[in-house]
Amino acid sequence: QVQLVESGGGLVQAGDSLRLSCAASGGAFSNYQMGWFRQAPGKEREFVAAISRTGGRVSYADSVKGRFTISRDNAKNTVYLQMHSLKPEDTAVYYCAARGGGWTNSVRPSEYNYWGQGTQVTVSS
Repeated sequence: QVQLVESGGGLVQAGDSLRLSCAASGGAFSNYQMGWFRQAPGKEREFVAAISRTGGRVSYADSVKGRFTISRDNAKNTVYLQMHSLKPEDTAVYYCAARGGGWTNSVRPSEYNYWGQGTQVTVSS
């Protein structure tokens, strides 16, 4: 059982940067592909980015490509989401997620087994 705790959310202005962190415990962190998802009010949860167990593979939603960077530090059991050039449409609750098994490009939340509680990111115009 993996426990995930996100941090780093907040209120920022359009164009600002923010870094989210997700600390994992209770499992072998390096055994899990990690992902970031987000959910805006009234919308479905959507994929943002994913990183493989070793960090050698990453994938991004088209809406964040070139602005967001996912990374991980297996020694610290932590995955990060660096966000630049934030836009009001990036406003959402951001969730960290973990899945066992091999790499998948799937963007479906159901592919992930463990979830954090989320952290709010609000971008004002």
